[in-house]
Amino acid sequence: MGSTRVVIMGAAGRDFHDFNTVFRDDEATEVVAFTHTPTQNVGELDELPNRRYPPELAGDSYPNGVPIRPESELEAIIDTEGVDTVVFSYSDVSHEHVMHQASRALAAGADFRLIGPDRMMLDASVPVVAVDAVRTGCGKSQTARRFADLLRDRNRDVVVVREPMPYGDLAAQRVQRFETMADLDRSGVTIEEREEYESHLERGHVVYAGVDYEAVLRQAQREAEILVWDGGNNELPFYVPDLHVVLADPLRPGSELRYHPGETNLRLADYVLINKENTADAAGIREVEENVRRTNPDAEIIHANSTITADGAAISGTRVLVVEDGPTVTHGDASYGAGLIAAREYGAAEIIDPEPAAVGSLRDVFDAYPHLDTVLPAMGYSEEQLADLEATIRNADPDVVVAGTPHDLARLIDVEMPVVRVRYELEPKNLDLGTVLDRHADALGL
Repeated sequence: MGSTRVVIMGAAGRDFHDFNTVFRDDEATEVVAFTHTPTQNVGELDELPNRRYPPELAGDSYPNGVPIRPESELEAIIDTEGVDTVVFSYSDVSHEHVMHQASRALAAGADFRLIGPDRMMLDASVPVVAVDAVRTGCGKSQTARRFADLLRDRNRDVVVVREPMPYGDLAAQRVQRFETMADLDRSGVTIEEREEYESHLERGHVVYAGVDYEAVLRQAQREAEILVWDGGNNELPFYVPDLHVVLADPLRPGSELRYHPGETNLRLADYVLINKENTADAAGIREVEENVRRTNPDAEIIHANSTITADGAAISGTRVLVVEDGPTVTHGDASYGAGLIAAREYGAAEIIDPEPAAVGSLRDVFDAYPHLDTVLPAMGYSEEQLADLEATIRNADPDVVVAGTPHDLARLIDVEMPVVRVRYELEPKNLDLGTVLDRHADALGL
């Protein structure tokens, strides 16, 4: 093994990708451990079915795989393993948070490193439309759906590649292909993964995901004339984009300059799409626009609404419990999402505070995210957590559950009250996404 000893700090996603693309076959380095943070909805380490990146994925240089240890042990790992370099490899955290981790590594005597796009982005043999964001919960998937629909309307074979955090048996999840809801059911994916996949499958688009995105790419591009990359959190694209659209959220103005690697996405974007303008105030929209123009003056700005629909008659005049997309309202720092907007727009008589009803792991979630006071995050990263979600809903005893998550919550939970699903679609105002594709027709092979 190499003389440079490395620890990769991660959250079960970009850390594995950095290892696979940069370190797995690098004879000059030895990765002695991953560290795992529980702060991005991946649970405590002792809840993970894999405490080790498996040898089947780690390669010939790692016959025993690579240990995955708690991030809290970083200093001890640096000391006992003689670590030279700490690599930071997870997303949607503040710049301040990144530098706190850098300070820990430096104080323990190690170098601190971020892997740049030229090292970790892979070249595809087919064109790539990449949709990313400055924070989680900006509306990437509705934008990726629109691009996939438009490309299919142009008679192109489209495959969506999605990057959530992988769970379960990592070796078995090396490459995942989903075409139907039955595929999801058989795979035993979590709520978060369903939030990422279902809306694409409902539109008839094949979705690839997994752990080894080089292997994912090799398989996906065999059946696609064009790939749509639908990025996780605010992560960088794993594939070199021929068209790069980055979303910003005027409900969280200023975040586009304060979070990693969202600001990098902002600076790399061909287009910045300011979404949700129909529910934002003018000052928030103006702040985001000014920040975009100052930071990436070459990017064109697309202004868009996120239009929300639901069964208004089922909501009107009732006591509702709002369930929102988990990552958006937890580590994404949003206090609400489409569910609460729909509950208010359709005239709910009362919006129930879910915190007093929370049980088990859901109580821990409210303790960890004190900004949550009107919505319940859709947490279901294990059977136990899904049971806690059901019990919390029953304890709240609403007339109706308003589900603002991107997946069909009613398929997963067994509760007595009706579940009203909220849907949301992108509505560009000043520049149609079809026109964007026309402008890049040569690069995209259209």
